[in-house]
Amino acid sequence: MGWAGFVRRFVLTAGLGLGLSLGFIVLMNPFGNLPVRALGPHVIMDTNDRYQFPAIVRSGAFDSVVIGNSTARLLDPEWLEAAFGGRFANLGLNDGRAWEQYRLALLFLRTVPRPRTLLIGLDWVWCAADADQVRITPRGFPDWIYDEDPWNDWLYALNWRALDTSARRLANRMGLASPRYPANGFEVFVLPDHAYDADKARRHLWGSAGPTRIVPVRPAYAPSEEERAAWRYPALAWLEEVMAKKPAGMRAVLAFMPTHVAGQPRPGSRDAAREAECKARIAAIARRHGGDLIDFKIASPITTEDTNYWDALHYRLPVARRIVEGIARAAATGRDDPAGDWRVLVAAGRQ
Repeated sequence: MGWAGFVRRFVLTAGLGLGLSLGFIVLMNPFGNLPVRALGPHVIMDTNDRYQFPAIVRSGAFDSVVIGNSTARLLDPEWLEAAFGGRFANLGLNDGRAWEQYRLALLFLRTVPRPRTLLIGLDWVWCAADADQVRITPRGFPDWIYDEDPWNDWLYALNWRALDTSARRLANRMGLASPRYPANGFEVFVLPDHAYDADKARRHLWGSAGPTRIVPVRPAYAPSEEERAAWRYPALAWLEEVMAKKPAGMRAVLAFMPTHVAGQPRPGSRDAAREAECKARIAAIARRHGGDLIDFKIASPITTEDTNYWDALHYRLPVARRIVEGIARAAATGRDDPAGDWRVLVAAGRQ
């Protein structure tokens, strides 16, 4: 066989392999974004939630969502349904950046015909000065799955992730593999509570030196009006856009998640002043668009108790239930918690 014959056979073989791979991917529809439903309802088999959560939004099964990052991932949809009604999905992205959450929120508002409740779990990413520069993580972000153009999905159909996830989808179909997430996106990603190690958690919170008393800065940092005006919070423009698209009849609840005090800015510091300004600007957004804003990111009975946490950001499951109950009570009453767990910064309908 001459060189020309070898090249011809190689091209034909490669083309056949690519064609079969593409056909397999289309049949499996690993990200739930293609119009093929040969295997019935979508099953999440990918370990990267950014590729999978759009299919949950588009499934038509949910009229309510919680969006955030891992600080909101333990908010159980069943608890939220009991508190607010509707059908909830938890779309908290692992290490989710504000821009990624914004894209997911827009998809929800654009796709669900009659959205009932949008709960956004806020944390530091929404106040970061570089949020517009650090939009995604090394996990990547598939823009084409989130946009309104169904045709460009075909341009990205053939890739290794799609092929690998398709193989997992087939394994699930054959009863050989379990879904990566349930249909509502909720996953308990922390260890079982019986495996909790208080000493290890304390080291995560405070380091090897152990707990230290948090002493406020005196005198407290007082930024000038010029400095305050110059502080950048680029993600708040995205939050404003999301809230501006809130349809009549939908409840929007913004809630700062309860970071342990060891992970909060030191009281009286410049960082604390900058965070307070961020909260004030978010409160203004909530007022303009009829949303609730509830603040758990304060010194409280939750955040000052070391045994409530695995690390500074991630609380234990009993605390997650306490947060859901607190959000529901705060949204219903518009009042601060008498025990001090939360503060209501904005109460929808009571401005």
